[in-house]
Amino acid sequence: MRLDLYQAETARVAAEQSALLGQAKDILKQGRTLTPLEQAGVLHALQVLVENAIGKAKQLLKASEQPVPVSGYDAFKALANRNQIAQADLPAWNAIVGLRNRIVHDYMNIDMDQVIALLSADKDQFVVDFLLKKF
Repeated sequence: MRLDLYQAETARVAAEQSALLGQAKDILKQGRTLTPLEQAGVLHALQVLVENAIGKAKQLLKASEQPVPVSGYDAFKALANRNQIAQADLPAWNAIVGLRNRIVHDYMNIDMDQVIALLSADKDQFVVDFLLKKF
């Protein structure tokens, strides 16, 4: 797939998932706790956003004729080494990729209070910003 088409699709998915997370944030701002169904929706939206970002990172490397790592961690490290993302942002990328891995593989040990805190502090926004940015 052409990079421009890929980036357009990642932006579309980012907008959808960001809107869902926005609804959850609005609920939290009203002082209401999320229902179990809403919590599951938040986790799914975060998972999709991060997987989308990992895919975009790998596509950017591929388009630059760089080796494409298997690991999401390594993909963002490679982008940082190429100055396509800031080195200072690498810890946040590692943390969000780790959250995605926990959602997928260690779902019985997710601390929803930490996820809600992340969401309430808009610490997911950098992922959306990356997905909306054209490289």
